[in-house]
Amino acid sequence: MQVSLGRLMIGNEAIAYGALASGVSVAAGYPGTPSTEIIETLLRFKDIYAEWSSNEKVAFETAFGASMMGARALVTMKHVGMNVASDSIMSSSYSGVNGALVIVSASDPGMWSSQSEQDTRHYGLMGMIPVIEPHDPQSAHDLTVEAFSLSQKVGHPVILLTNTRISHVRAQVNLIPFQKPVYGSLTKNPFKFSLVPEVSRKDREEQLRRWERIKGEVNRMVESKGEGKVAIVGVGISFAYAKEVVESLGLDNVKLIKVSCSVPLPERIKDMLNDVEQVLVLEELDPIVETQLKSLIVDEGMSLKVKGKSLTGYTGEMTYERAYEAISKFLGLEPGLRLNESPDLNVPSRPPAMCPGCPHRSSFFFLKKGLTLGGLNNVFFSGDIGCYSLGVLPPFNEQDSLISMGSSLGIANGVYRSTKSIPVAIIGDSTFFHTGLPALANAVYNKLPVLVLVLDNRSTAMTGQQPSPSTSIEIESAAKGLGVKYVDVGDPFDPSFSKVVARAVEWVKKNLSPAVVVAKRACALEVLDKVKPTQVAVVDSERCTGCTICYDHFTCPAILKLENKKAVINQNECIGCGACVPVCPYKAIRLEGEKPEGWDEAWRN
Repeated sequence: MQVSLGRLMIGNEAIAYGALASGVSVAAGYPGTPSTEIIETLLRFKDIYAEWSSNEKVAFETAFGASMMGARALVTMKHVGMNVASDSIMSSSYSGVNGALVIVSASDPGMWSSQSEQDTRHYGLMGMIPVIEPHDPQSAHDLTVEAFSLSQKVGHPVILLTNTRISHVRAQVNLIPFQKPVYGSLTKNPFKFSLVPEVSRKDREEQLRRWERIKGEVNRMVESKGEGKVAIVGVGISFAYAKEVVESLGLDNVKLIKVSCSVPLPERIKDMLNDVEQVLVLEELDPIVETQLKSLIVDEGMSLKVKGKSLTGYTGEMTYERAYEAISKFLGLEPGLRLNESPDLNVPSRPPAMCPGCPHRSSFFFLKKGLTLGGLNNVFFSGDIGCYSLGVLPPFNEQDSLISMGSSLGIANGVYRSTKSIPVAIIGDSTFFHTGLPALANAVYNKLPVLVLVLDNRSTAMTGQQPSPSTSIEIESAAKGLGVKYVDVGDPFDPSFSKVVARAVEWVKKNLSPAVVVAKRACALEVLDKVKPTQVAVVDSERCTGCTICYDHFTCPAILKLENKKAVINQNECIGCGACVPVCPYKAIRLEGEKPEGWDEAWRN
């Protein structure tokens, strides 16, 4: 197959170009690190349809619907997004597809930007959906094409499993030429896709037949190199580390096996183990391949020892150091220098912080004042997933739970029902439309006394400022449409926002029903993309008393503390938003310079 000269790109771009080389016509996803750049790349190509959906379930169903019509479709999400989409994903395995359907799930071992590091491959085992694992950006590109080919050939969904390293590392990638997008044509087949029991029973038989075909098709996705009585099986990115360790140790008597399909494990691997006495399996997270391999060995009556998680551990990313240590122990070698030991450096801690000008900082600051004004004390703050998750940290301490997308209202419901203490649910605009709507409907239906604070910064900011539905659908209108009787909107940069909160609290206490307050001000990074600031905040040292409120309780990174406890503003960090001006009780902070044209409009839109 003809390929282009290598181009430097991250793994997610390589996947996107692999989809284009496969004739993808419809792509959908919900932004979530580390998967986001796949859809962002595809959005640049106007001959295909690509969208950011309101959540992963809708994104999956968009791609699934396209594949029902014979189109080649792609859906992207991070690993926890699979939980949101899993209901329909399981059904797609029963019905199969008419075109091609590739599900890209980007995992996050080590939880660099996630609340868990769950192993997506369990969905493959449970749903009888093949799982293909690349080991670098080039294989991510090539295996995307393989995934589309397999899905089209068998008529079945396929999972392409990547992770933070593969998605975000840069490498030279030789690109396969693009294909013309394969769209669908209107096709109706209710006796395949309408999963009432009679249809599902028939689909189940078809699913099992397709699974047997898939087992044969994926046999080519295992490769072996070298000879010896010992074999090291590397799965996905773990193969890259295994290969590097084997080469660095000069192990010429070890058989190295690369597994690119972890579910189902290619049965041809047994032929590569005929003369082997011991096997070490290197894979991230759970022993998915290790367990399947042990089962295969028992079924085949083979006699060899298999090691894996007992040497590598279950948590975190696979690394060169972990692979080196596991292989050394497995082979009985002296590990020598412990590569995972770090020098004892006294590095100052740098806890994560909201950006200068972030409206969430002001929302949290004035929320506390508003709750006090409204007479609500000792509050449970039921938080949610987004930039505002940083509210869990001091000095705000306004996120007492952070469970999953849209969980704030459900958790708040449980807190109130068990304690009769009125909670505050804090949720972002994109999350509100992701899974907040059904939870708010439940709050209205069951008359939950709760203050719902929706932080509307007009973007899906945590994953890179993707557009939010709130730019097209007013949150306050949606809340009223769901039956919320008290809805108000406030600007968190305005100190009167605390009074907006207080009035809502008083209404909740009196009526024992939900009230919604929308804190509406755009993400600072979005504003800076539109308008260059020409003003800055400065501290009047004569007025400043060193009360510590601005740097200890408001904590904008641009505000620093002098030795005499007075404040000073770092002009290189300040964006001139003015959020700190009303925070100072002594009027010691002011803005200097001319307000740029379009400044106020950028913050509102």
